[in-house]
Amino acid sequence: MSAITERMAGRSSARRQAWRRGFYRFRQSWLSIAGLVIVLALFVVAIAAPVIVPYPEQVSGAIDTGARFQPPSLAHLFGTNELGQDVLTLTLAGARISLVAGVAVVLLGAAVGTLAGAVAGYVGGWVDEIIMRLSDLKLTLPGLILAMAVAAALGAGLLNTIIAIALTWWPGYARLVRGEVIAKKEEMFVQAARALGAGTGRILRRHVIPNIISPIIVKMSLDMGFAILTVASLGFIGIGVKPPTPEWGSLLSTARGYMPDFWWMAIFPGLAIFLAVFGFNLLGDGLRDVLDPKARR
Repeated sequence: MSAITERMAGRSSARRQAWRRGFYRFRQSWLSIAGLVIVLALFVVAIAAPVIVPYPEQVSGAIDTGARFQPPSLAHLFGTNELGQDVLTLTLAGARISLVAGVAVVLLGAAVGTLAGAVAGYVGGWVDEIIMRLSDLKLTLPGLILAMAVAAALGAGLLNTIIAIALTWWPGYARLVRGEVIAKKEEMFVQAARALGAGTGRILRRHVIPNIISPIIVKMSLDMGFAILTVASLGFIGIGVKPPTPEWGSLLSTARGYMPDFWWMAIFPGLAIFLAVFGFNLLGDGLRDVLDPKARR
């Protein structure tokens, strides 16, 4: 009994030491810290946007034609657009839509892909073949083109945009999880659970998926920026979130008709998209050092 206790204590100590090393690497990378700061700032802005925007009535579509096309100034730090709306207000309010859509796309795609990949990897056989061939079929089509087709069929709107993009997002997670499950299902702890009579669902839920969650989290953090960029792309071509709802892609789409004379209408929403993608990529690299077992030394 004491030997078992000592082994368990040793494993717990090894895990704690691995986490300490991972967080030490994260803290040593100023780029990872910068990514964390950017991401936290974006979420703070998205949550506090209704309170901190200078002209809250313009978020719901109010206009001020007397203030059209004003350049950046103390009254309008980011200038105004063709309707006299404050670009700073619209950019800050657009952070909420873009982040909500990005998070929802990644969560939905990860959930569907993890379930499909776990079942394919654990069950194998014809089930694996069907799921993986569906995944391969999707991967033969460019993700943005497929998302555009689905979004056009469903119609404009935030929910339809999320569904359209999520339907193109799951195969990457399915392939990742399938490979991890195939490796884990032969481990002793899985065989022991199977010998004790645990069903497939319980084994996957309680034993396999918790042990492969790290690479899934890393992929989710890296995918967030690209999900936000895809949401903005659909808004830019007019089949995503529609005005008057402020969204970075639709703001850029409107601003392109007034370039280069009224450059501020496009530069600030564009910078917001750049910061979001850049911040999540930096954070994802840092989390990979912490969570990816292959990166631990």
